[in-house]
Amino acid sequence: MLRRWVGPLMLVLGLALAVFLLSRVFGAYDLEHITAGVHAIDTPHLLGVAFFTACSYGCLTGFDTLAVRYVGHDLPYRRTALASLIALSIGHSLGIAALSSGAVRYRFYARWGLSAGEVARVIFFCALTVGLGLAVLAGAALVLRPSLGSEVLRVTPAVSVALGSTCLATAMLYLFLAFNRRPVLAWRGWTLPMPRPALAIGQLIVGPLNFACVAAALHQALSAVADVEYAGVAAVYVVATLTAMATHVPGGLGVIESVVVLLLPGTDLIAALVVFRVIYYLVPLVLGAATLAAIELALAWARLRPIGDDDGR
Repeated sequence: MLRRWVGPLMLVLGLALAVFLLSRVFGAYDLEHITAGVHAIDTPHLLGVAFFTACSYGCLTGFDTLAVRYVGHDLPYRRTALASLIALSIGHSLGIAALSSGAVRYRFYARWGLSAGEVARVIFFCALTVGLGLAVLAGAALVLRPSLGSEVLRVTPAVSVALGSTCLATAMLYLFLAFNRRPVLAWRGWTLPMPRPALAIGQLIVGPLNFACVAAALHQALSAVADVEYAGVAAVYVVATLTAMATHVPGGLGVIESVVVLLLPGTDLIAALVVFRVIYYLVPLVLGAATLAAIELALAWARLRPIGDDDGR
């Protein structure tokens, strides 16, 4: 019985934490200051944020395409892309992505012949791709720029390299296990077979590429108001994302902003963070929710229409 309240309780606590963090980040600024800062961001940087946002969501469609192949189905790309874009545009902002985006995925994939168990494995496979993407991006940032890693994480360069090497080694171990077909994927008591090598390689491509694009979108927003390096922004974004996942705050609202401000002090970044939040999270949320509503209405109308035709005869 308590299990039923875990999800809602986490959501409420996450929202409360988001409100607290947002008040801490934005409390020192009035609306006029933030609005003026947003208007001051030039068009090339805005287009850069939009471009890398589109690239990120394009990569996310690859998550579902690989996952559906993993469970043994061969759906057309247009279907997996539609399910992915709508599910993740909503799930990114609502939080508890496995539940919010998972529910949307189930509505689509169940219509297309996947069982509940197969949809659960699709969700798990996508979550695994997320983890691999973060590991590779973090590893590359910490190894290639240990000085930036040490500054962001407050550790020595040697520790930064060690952490980055561990992340990269974990990803390589996953690939090794995939080539050896070891059944070691475990989640909540489930043991799942490793994916085929081609699928594992695909995960190690689209996973890091997605997060590299998100970091690039954030970098475009921040570089409009500050002199920041991409590698440093990527490292900060990884830390912010992991913190958001740990806190279960919907969409990392307030968490990402707080971590970025904490790790990149000394510059007024508020306007840039607002721009990033709106373009990467809010715009896709509105488009995804509107598309989902239109599809559901169209399906409901299609189910009701034959009844109306029969009544009219």
